[in-house]
Amino acid sequence: MVNQSPDQSIPEISVEELAQRIALSSDTLQLIDVREVQEVEIAHLEGFEVLPLSEFAQWSDQITTRFDRDNETLVMCHHGVRSAQMCQWLASQGFTNVKNISGGIDAYSLLVDDRIPRY
Repeated sequence: MVNQSPDQSIPEISVEELAQRIALSSDTLQLIDVREVQEVEIAHLEGFEVLPLSEFAQWSDQITTRFDRDNETLVMCHHGVRSAQMCQWLASQGFTNVKNISGGIDAYSLLVDDRIPRY
């Protein structure tokens, strides 16, 4: 993945807000997890499509056919750094409603559901 310059501010959503949004199960909500497969095997949330950043070359050219650029797109990683990079890249691809999940799955485990393993 090409590093995007941090000049474009990406909105964030808290893990508590994420839990509420998942509970509402909006049909248009797009959930992306950019962690590695090994990480997802340890801890995951249902409904997320796994797109590991290390496999960027394999899925990047399909991003606009797999996801709607105008639907709300929430991106998660372990702590929020890789997902922020992905959000920047999605915005550069014309996605209009991208949000980084602040704190990632680690914060989700700490603040929302302690049954999710931490690593």
